[in-house]
Amino acid sequence: MSTRSQPQRRCIECRMMKALCICALCPRIETRTHLLLVLHQLEEHKSSNTGQLAVRVLSNSTQITRGVDITPESALPVPEGYQPLLLFPDPDARPVSDFAATDVPVCLVIPDGTWGQASRTRRRLSALATLPAIALPAAEASEYRLRSSGKLERISTLEAIARALEILEGERGAAVRSGLESIQRIMVERTLHLRGKLPADQVAGGIPEGFKT
Repeated sequence: MSTRSQPQRRCIECRMMKALCICALCPRIETRTHLLLVLHQLEEHKSSNTGQLAVRVLSNSTQITRGVDITPESALPVPEGYQPLLLFPDPDARPVSDFAATDVPVCLVIPDGTWGQASRTRRRLSALATLPAIALPAAEASEYRLRSSGKLERISTLEAIARALEILEGERGAAVRSGLESIQRIMVERTLHLRGKLPADQVAGGIPEGFKT
């Protein structure tokens, strides 16, 4: 069931079924790092998209949509005083940890979509193609269970953001990562329950009273 086919039954904010809405459970997390999410236009209305969920949770964040808010030659809306860095596994990428203790705060730029969409976004937007790239340490296994990339090293956008911020945010990093991953777990498990793939008693945060699949 798609968001577009049943819009009246879905929350306009989290795009979950209204009876399983997670808006009230979303924390608001403050960070020194600014998140700039460059969303592929085909992801905008998908309830399985995690990048938009990260933007919802992180107060110091901006979302722009490729093909709507930015063109191939547009400049990025990087806040004044921030150093923009592209989180992307480029062969020449520097480790995220190189920027963990810099005087200038980081604007973490992330192209969001499928792996192919993110790669094309990086190539086709000149502002992204010229940004210095940073990369995460060797990937831990993903806990995201709504999509499968077929490759163990690929993780969800929210997980990539959470792991980068764990490093960039210093002493608060672990708490920032935990907050992000916790709300993703709730979203994923409620969706799996809706699909009949997870019992209600195994859903993080529980299922609203009276809801039946």
